[in-house]
Amino acid sequence: MLALRYVALLTLLVWVGGLIALGAIAAPAIFDVLSAQTVADGRLLAGAVFGEILRRFTLVSYAAGVLLLGTLIVRAILGPRPRRFAWRAGVATLMLATTAYAGIVVAGRLRDIQRSIRVAPSSLPADDPRRVEFGRLHGISTSLQLVPLLGGLALIYWELKE
Repeated sequence: MLALRYVALLTLLVWVGGLIALGAIAAPAIFDVLSAQTVADGRLLAGAVFGEILRRFTLVSYAAGVLLLGTLIVRAILGPRPRRFAWRAGVATLMLATTAYAGIVVAGRLRDIQRSIRVAPSSLPADDPRRVEFGRLHGISTSLQLVPLLGGLALIYWELKE
């Protein structure tokens, strides 16, 4: 049981820690550095670099979600059942589902817009429909990342409290 709890906690720390590191450190640093350099289309390059990092981290998030759910289910089967098992399983499922939606649907639409314009969306006029749609989707993507972040923090708390 201790090993399963350890794996679950480690999984949550990788997932939540990765979200914080990417959002608070990596994205701002990549955009700041590449935008300030005399590189042609620095923001476009920054978007491509961070987009690939985010795509790879999304795969890590999928694995973390499956592993987290797996440890919860195995703990419930082997007993004793974790406190608030249904809540934990529901939160973990919601975290995985929002990550999948953001990674497949929203990110796919963002990639389609980027491919169609071939310049940094911020270089388009403010009223350009493609820039507006990109901004809307980017906001949705960012908001969706709050679900695994906050859900993960709640699950870490429950795991430490138990």
